[in-house]
Amino acid sequence: MKLNEIDQHKSTEEIAKNLLGCLVVKETEAGKVSGWIVETEAYLGVEDEAAHTFNGRKTPRVAAMYETAGTVYIYSMHTHHMLNIVTQPEGIPHAVLIRAIEPFEGEDLMLMNRQKQGVELTNGPGKMTKAMGINMSDNGTNIEEKPLYINDSLKKIPQVIEASPRIGIPNKGIWTEEPLRYTVVGNPYVSRKRGKVSVDNGWKTVLK
Repeated sequence: MKLNEIDQHKSTEEIAKNLLGCLVVKETEAGKVSGWIVETEAYLGVEDEAAHTFNGRKTPRVAAMYETAGTVYIYSMHTHHMLNIVTQPEGIPHAVLIRAIEPFEGEDLMLMNRQKQGVELTNGPGKMTKAMGINMSDNGTNIEEKPLYINDSLKKIPQVIEASPRIGIPNKGIWTEEPLRYTVVGNPYVSRKRGKVSVDNGWKTVLK
């Protein structure tokens, strides 16, 4: 997924959906870990009351949000790191939060990092980043370049994508209920999962 070349011409909502099934990878000295993205949330810049850049807020903490599409924005919340990818041209602070992944490579290393098993390993934004070793050192990097990147050679295709309100966004007017969270229906790694788990975890196929 070449955000700088292609996807910046799409809406942030479209990009949030297109990221489902992409393979996000982190390479560390301890080894490589990766997983299929199964849950995302869109944040729509200066007009979005839930975004860190609402009303044009611009501080050193959110500087990465104003960089070019593909820039990684990491912030801390309750000791957890949150992985976001900037989606629009420089100066337009839209981003997508990666909320959960289905592990693919390096699950043993993820288990060492998280000390949890099963879906609890990566079924939430803070859980996922801890399992993958993603931290503030990744802030401001580009998602097309190592050590934290999206592998374009493989992509899974969701059977059904569900849109629903974002999680943990109270008292933000219309933005509390806006359906800006996107999930792979039937995947067990979706946070606060609803419904049955599909035999194929909600995927159609893998494209090479």
